[in-house]
Amino acid sequence: MTVRRRIKIAAIIQTRTGSTRLPNKVLQDLVGQPMLARVVNRTRRTKKILNAVIVATTTQPSDDAVVRLCKERGWPYFRGSEDDVLDRYYHAASGLKADIVVRITSDCPLIDPDVIGQVVNKLLDSYPKVDYVSNTLVRTFPRGLDVEAFVFNALERAWKEDDNPAWREHVTPYIYRHPEKFRLHNVAGPKDYSYMRWTVDTVEDLAFVRKIYDHFGNDTFSWRDALEVLNAHPEWLEINRDSRQKVVP
Repeated sequence: MTVRRRIKIAAIIQTRTGSTRLPNKVLQDLVGQPMLARVVNRTRRTKKILNAVIVATTTQPSDDAVVRLCKERGWPYFRGSEDDVLDRYYHAASGLKADIVVRITSDCPLIDPDVIGQVVNKLLDSYPKVDYVSNTLVRTFPRGLDVEAFVFNALERAWKEDDNPAWREHVTPYIYRHPEKFRLHNVAGPKDYSYMRWTVDTVEDLAFVRKIYDHFGNDTFSWRDALEVLNAHPEWLEINRDSRQKVVP
């Protein structure tokens, strides 16, 4: 009888301090902790699903601060290319011997363990018949709850075949823009909240997220808890209403 090897699922949190619109945003304070710590904490709460959570930063000297934080907190980390983030992901995932990779970005401090679980479980339900699952192909969740999960073979194929530097910077466009090569699936929420912006790229975005964190005083609240607060304070959504997301070419 053949014993099937356990599927290894690794969340890789990409981060760097060199953001052009809001430098050092990942180290900005959210009620006493850097933003990156909030993202790591919230991601790691998906304990029953994830086998590993690793911070993937760059080899730039400016990101020594990220590495110091990782060492202080005991977080595993990997250093790779600053601009070729696909290459960074590939080598980080290779080192972990991951079967499934979960992509999380460090500018999403409201990332939710339950949403991560929904996306990963959808991929597991169809494994290995689906290559890629996300909640962004048809967006219904607030921007900032973005989760992508994909099999290592898809990541490796993208790493070998993608020759577009702009796509490689964003890791997965080669996969989700080639449905003839990869089997894709979307996870939708119960209602369309895509008009909400919960990610951090600007000073206004940071001010908005701080409203949420100042209200709760911790990072254990759920995305549904945040929705309830915003229903009570809809004016908070005006804080970053004019912030715009960078478009992948």
